[in-house]
This record gives sequence, C-alpha cells and structure tokens, in this order.
Amino acid sequence: MKYTQLGRTGLKVSRLVLGTMNFGPQTDEPTSHSILDAALAAGLNFVDTANVYGWGENKGRTEEIIGTWFAQGGGRRDKTVLATKVYGNMAAEGDPWPNHDRLSALNIRRAVEASLKRLQTDYIDLYQFHHVDRRTPFEEIWQAVDVLIQQGKVLYAGSSNFPGYKIAQANETAARRGSVGLVSEQCLYNLAERRAEMEVVPAAQEYGLGVIPWSPLHGGLLGGVIRKEVEGGRRASGRSADALANTSVRAQVQAYEDLLDKHGLEPGETALAWLLTRPGVTGPIVGPRTAEQLESALRALDLELSQEVLAALDEIFPGPGPSPEAFAW
Repeated sequence: MKYTQLGRTGLKVSRLVLGTMNFGPQTDEPTSHSILDAALAAGLNFVDTANVYGWGENKGRTEEIIGTWFAQGGGRRDKTVLATKVYGNMAAEGDPWPNHDRLSALNIRRAVEASLKRLQTDYIDLYQFHHVDRRTPFEEIWQAVDVLIQQGKVLYAGSSNFPGYKIAQANETAARRGSVGLVSEQCLYNLAERRAEMEVVPAAQEYGLGVIPWSPLHGGLLGGVIRKEVEGGRRASGRSADALANTSVRAQVQAYEDLLDKHGLEPGETALAWLLTRPGVTGPIVGPRTAEQLESALRALDLELSQEVLAALDEIFPGPGPSPEAFAW
C-alpha cells in the first residue's frame, strides 16, 4: 500500500480512501464488514463516511455499521483514520426543530456526539463540513471546532464541496483565531469533471490542504459503461444513462474506452490511476459495493500510466487549462 501525508498534518493515510456511502442502502452489514476487513488487510487505512449516509429513514445507518465493525476489536479503530461529515438534516420526519442541520455551534456539538455514539468511538480523526453554510460565520464554526479539538473528540477539520474562495475565507478566519483551520477538501474531481483544477485545487495547495476527490468514475461513466453494454447487454442507468444520451459525451466515452482497449487498460482502474498523478491529490474515494470492486480499485495503486496515455487522456478530456489572465497577479 502507498501512503501519503494528509495535507499539513502528521497523519499518514493510504492513497485510496474507502468510501462507505453504499453501506446500508446497497451493501448489507456482513458484506460491509467484509469489505472493511479486506481494505484494512490490504493497508487501506482511510475510511470516509457522513452522518446522513443511510439516507431517508435510515440516516446514520452507515455510521452504525462502521461502529459495529470497530466494536469487533482487533485493533480496527486504532488502525483506521476515520473521517465523517456534518451538515445534513438529521431530524426525524415531521420534526419541526430548526437546529438539526447546517454548521451552527449548536448543531456541530449535537452532531458530533451523535456520530461518536453511532461509530462507537471516542474521537474522529477528520471532521468534515459537508457543504458550505452561508448562514453561519466561520468565527462561530471554528469556535465550536476548537472546543471539540480541546476535548479530544476531533483531531482535524476538513471541508467538502467548498469553492476556492470559501477555502480561503475559512482558513484566513482560522488563522486570525489561532485555530488549525481546514486540512483537507473533498471535491468532485475526475477525468470528465476537471473544473476543480481552476480554483479549488490551487486554493487547497496554497493553504496546505489535501485534496480528496469524490466520484472518481463520474457516476460510472468512466468505468467501461459502453463496453459493458456491448459485452453483456447491460445498459447504463441513472446519471450514466442521462450523460450518454448526449451524443458528444458518448463519443468522448467511446474514445476513452477505445484508447484503453488499445493499451490493454481497464477503464475504472485507469480513471483512479489518473487521479493519483494529479498535483495535490491525497487519494480518491472508492465506494465498493462488493469485495471484487475493492480488489479492482486496489490494482490502480500499482498502475503506471505512460506519458503517451496521459497525453491522450488530456486530448479526450481536456481540463480547464491555465487560469485566465484575469486571475493573475
């Protein structure tokens, strides 16, 4: 397993992050535990979740599954760098109480206690703000986080889905307070969606944040979706189907798969390996529903993409290019 530092912290984390969004809704508890065990055995030590995962009436279920896995002992908690998130509304349906979501000091305090209980642990390594809260000033957010850090309930704070200017605003506010500030940003970033390269990734690099890309296969679009249609008659569904309905997108994906066929490469593994070449990236989040999907993701760690392949990928999926002149000093 390959490891790296998480931003400007002393934490050493695996270069892949085990995402758990499917645990509960699509993957039952025994299978989820098997995937967690297999990941840990392979050296993958960075596990990401959120308090709302499980969704709907089962909000919190994913954290509970991780908690029962920790409860089995065997050093599982000590060997895991645990990340969860706060923001989503955790109120029961029909509950009118207005402080069950966002990033008020009250909700942060309440949410972290609830997450610790579900996770069956006494601390969270990385506590992430799931979205920007434009109603709550960063001074209040950092006051709440500073208390949690002093209590030992949280080690570091990170952001998710923040634009570049909010990363700057958050960390400038933290610096004025003498707070640690953000140490990571979890953002949508993959071959087919590279807008993060314009401002989010540069802001993260400027402030010493690790970048944790989510949806590295762009909802399955980069996982060999056309090949699967041809070989097994399995048609794309959901976001992939909607995207492929666009003629230009389908042509792009076809060119991508043709390139990889030429070089004997697997689409999903290539998409992950490409992200591992990008400046500032700590590690992409993989969300396996099965042990086989985890094994495929792990193979990406040993995949070295040639300059020829990297250049061809840039031609198929061009990024935003250099910052416009207006961005320059």
